[in-house]
Amino acid sequence: MYAHHVATGLASFEESPPDLAEMTRRFETLMAAGYPYLVAEVNGPEADSRVEGYAYAGAYRARPAYRFSVENSIYVRADGTRRGLGKRLLEALIDECAKRGYRQMVAVIGDSANHASIGVHAACGFEMIGTLPSIGFKFGRWVDSVLMQRPIGPGDSTSPV
Repeated sequence: MYAHHVATGLASFEESPPDLAEMTRRFETLMAAGYPYLVAEVNGPEADSRVEGYAYAGAYRARPAYRFSVENSIYVRADGTRRGLGKRLLEALIDECAKRGYRQMVAVIGDSANHASIGVHAACGFEMIGTLPSIGFKFGRWVDSVLMQRPIGPGDSTSPV
């Protein structure tokens, strides 16, 4: 699923899809650090199931002062978009991050023309923070990154420590 988004879209600024070993390493790193990783699957006939999408949170930045902030990522199968799955995954991810004590969630959205992702984040309470124009170069053109942010739980209204 991620390989498709890397190869055909601008949601990720990776240019070559990582192999299974690299994706496994990334997953294990997130799990070891205690971050949430959610998977949506549909059960098919004879107990067959298919992953329809996934969402996870990871460190926004590595420095200690950022430890209460996370960055989210959401990926949905190309043939499964426009059905509300991304929004449901994001809502569940926000709830899970709140349970784990995180206070801010940041979305770094590839391409300012990615209206679907911007809309899903806005529908989940994210506010537009800014745009980094022409910050990436992929598919032979310059691409923006859109920054959106949302408080989680009490946000910054109380001290987290």
